[in-house]
Amino acid sequence: MPASRADASRGGAANLVSPPQGTYTVVGRYPVAGFLATVARSAAPTNDTWNNAVSRPIASPGNTHANRDQTSALSKVLYLGGTHDTVEDIRSRLGDDVEVVEVSSPVKALSLLTQGKFSAIYCDADHFSRATDVVKLIRNDRILQGVPDGVVLLDQDNLILWGNGRLSEWCGRDDVVGENFYQMLGSPEILGPDFCPFHTALATGAASTSMLRCADNRYYRIHAAPIIESGDKIPQNLVVTVHDISEEVLQQQKLEAIHQAGGDLADLTTDEIASLTVEERIELLKSNILQCTQDILKLDVVEIRMLNPETGFLDPIMAVGMAPGAIERELSAETEGSGVTGFVAATGKSYICEHTTEDPLYLQGAEGARSSLTVPLILHEQVIGTLNVESPEANAFTDSDLQFLEIFARNVAVALNTLELLVAEKASTAAASVEAIHSAVALPVDDILNDAVNVMERYIGHEPEVVERLQSILRNARDIKRVIQKVGQKMTPTQAQPSSVVAESRPLLAGKRILVVDADESVRTAAHALLERFHCIVETAHDGNEARFMIRNLGADSAYDVIIADIRLPDMNGYELLLKLAELMKHVPMVLMTGFGYDPGHSIVKARQEGVKNVLYKPFRLDQLVSAIEDTISANVAE
Repeated sequence: MPASRADASRGGAANLVSPPQGTYTVVGRYPVAGFLATVARSAAPTNDTWNNAVSRPIASPGNTHANRDQTSALSKVLYLGGTHDTVEDIRSRLGDDVEVVEVSSPVKALSLLTQGKFSAIYCDADHFSRATDVVKLIRNDRILQGVPDGVVLLDQDNLILWGNGRLSEWCGRDDVVGENFYQMLGSPEILGPDFCPFHTALATGAASTSMLRCADNRYYRIHAAPIIESGDKIPQNLVVTVHDISEEVLQQQKLEAIHQAGGDLADLTTDEIASLTVEERIELLKSNILQCTQDILKLDVVEIRMLNPETGFLDPIMAVGMAPGAIERELSAETEGSGVTGFVAATGKSYICEHTTEDPLYLQGAEGARSSLTVPLILHEQVIGTLNVESPEANAFTDSDLQFLEIFARNVAVALNTLELLVAEKASTAAASVEAIHSAVALPVDDILNDAVNVMERYIGHEPEVVERLQSILRNARDIKRVIQKVGQKMTPTQAQPSSVVAESRPLLAGKRILVVDADESVRTAAHALLERFHCIVETAHDGNEARFMIRNLGADSAYDVIIADIRLPDMNGYELLLKLAELMKHVPMVLMTGFGYDPGHSIVKARQEGVKNVLYKPFRLDQLVSAIEDTISANVAE
């Protein structure tokens, strides 16, 4: 006997070997437990060799009779046939006591193995190499069980023929073989991109991918690859890999919810904000922050402190679930002596306290807290405060929680800035009234100016009387804004204004006339709010032609000290506006604005070549805007 035969029978399981030339090779048997045994034969065997192979399987030394007895007890045999079926009549050779089930492909054989009990498998030489692949699949079952993804073999009816066990674990079933794939997952919703992945793979012969959502809020990504047997035009089976992406999808959903909640923090119209007092704005923001931390972050303890730039103290503006002593504690932006909050404010770095009882930096915040997460509130690359959350469980916060809270903290910082809550000082009723009046009047007055100059352009040289009336309208409209500004200065003493409203002294800007050209109403509104606090005279225009009309009809004794224009206007770009204004002015004191580096036609480069020095990239800080204006004014004076 060849050594390979003896080795095969000694192991008791199937060891596939290439058949020797001109002989039958008996590899072993297929026990009910699931090991595959194969009888492979050469292309031209003799009847005597076949009879010997069937009636006397190769056995290990000293065990021949036992193996012969076991063979005679065979009752059901799976035969993987081939071209030699007519030459070798398997049924007649095995006798009437043996039931022979014949299949034409290894995959179909595997399908039957999962559905019934067979005592042995016989494989025709035509299928030897492919049967080897199937055998390897079964014998490598332990390797596949270690794979985190589920791997299953499906038939045309989506019935599971084989699996690596992962799907059984997810479904809480001992065995899923013979069950419908979709039913095992609770008839999940198919989210796409392919809404019929199995049908598509079988119909096209190409792999298909899709995503499933189950009722227990779990998500799976499935990849179906068809198995095409030789001689078959249409695949009969699919190998499907199932990847659990629940955590990935839920994290993405949570991230989107954080972004949405952050945007909603300051989602107020101008009228709504104007109607709220400082205290009401703070309470509104507190309510929104608390709702987000409870509904999305699932936290009930939150503290927000704002950094007072004058004193260096971190003033609490919101504390929910914190101990009274912790709220009243004075903290500074220092790395030592002010706990985790002070450290975060001083360094601008987030901090996870895994064990409050073991971390020397931690100062008690919430009673019974065992871990905390603190992130800085950063606005325009500067720390303006801190956001702290705590949990009664140790090691409660992960890197993912850190990422979510940092994102939310950026939204909180923007909301605080939008609602003018950077300080806790109160604004007087007079200051609020003047501010509301001025914001309500600024753009309507600009509209009057714009309409007036547009009409004047049409009537110049036709009806002097109409032109004179229009010029009077222009003067009166401009007087309205100056009167409001003067009255506001008298009615609102400096000490009654919040520090966010009190403007530092900028003598170079006082009395300077500035024209802002932008189609965005929010930009024109912000120009009035930001620049008029420095006692500038601000006027706005919607487009380039309107800006030309404003300049042409300003008056012989007046001129704009600075013209701030967006590079993308409805009727022209910033560079084209510069060229047109150069026809009206000896020197154009222009500052260009652009969003996110947007520069169609390289207008910024061309404008710089024409002498424009200052370009602002949206969103820009107030100090950058002021510096650009002052630099432009200084350049005009020097010339």
